[in-house]
Amino acid sequence: MTRVLVTGVRGKTGLPLAELLVARQGVEVLGGSSDPSSVGIDGVHPIAFSWDEPSGWTAATDGVDAVYVVRPDRADAPALIGELLAGTSPRTQVVLLSDRDGDHPGSDYPAGWAPSVERVVRDSGRPWTVLRPGWFMQVFTDSRFYQSQIADAGELPFPGGGAEISWIDARDIAAVAERALVEDGHAGRTYQLSGPEALSLPRTAELLSAAAGHPVIHRDLTVDEAVAGTEGFERDLNVLTFERVRAGGFAEVTDTVAHVAGRPARTLRDFLSANGPALRRTSR
Repeated sequence: MTRVLVTGVRGKTGLPLAELLVARQGVEVLGGSSDPSSVGIDGVHPIAFSWDEPSGWTAATDGVDAVYVVRPDRADAPALIGELLAGTSPRTQVVLLSDRDGDHPGSDYPAGWAPSVERVVRDSGRPWTVLRPGWFMQVFTDSRFYQSQIADAGELPFPGGGAEISWIDARDIAAVAERALVEDGHAGRTYQLSGPEALSLPRTAELLSAAAGHPVIHRDLTVDEAVAGTEGFERDLNVLTFERVRAGGFAEVTDTVAHVAGRPARTLRDFLSANGPALRRTSR
């Protein structure tokens, strides 16, 4: 029996990953959450896990053969992840959810933060795989991101600066993570993950319009406008990310999903076709 801990099990990649792992024979899935009572995934054993409570990590990692680490977007992430992995067996397979900033050439804060997180994993002495996906398609259907602007205002406010983005479905990231956690041949690999096409923001808005059933336009913001209302580390990290978007850092298209998961990555059109109701205006 392979015992796998999925941190952030209720998240965008954690939930589909847990479902894929449960469907495998001989895999026991521990669903890490700060609120275990909220984990209602069939076949998943809820377990307490919070980056704010290191005292609970020993119980969460006890006897695990593999761990999926959803990197917390906070300044102390390198230290936290290093401490977490130090409490695991040296044989534990570690799969880190990073992002395209993982290969950012900068060394100053916050540019060097993502590389520092990855370095901690690589230097942990555990077998590791790093996943570097681009922007999730799920930002369009999540009310914490763009869903309400699309559905209610008919706009996508995004500081693209004319750049393209190779949007990726979080389920495709999960499919790669599943293989890396329980199959051989992925240790020591860094996977750049993308959807099958790079799209401009105006073209993205056209696809959103078709799915939403009403016009959606792209409103190009400045980076300062996009990060208004945030501060500290969150603001610095968002500024860096949007600057990388505008520089073309999220436009690369790879075939990694197809190569690792054995099927093509989903297109944005297919994703939106299945999720159109979330983007439609409600009757008033």
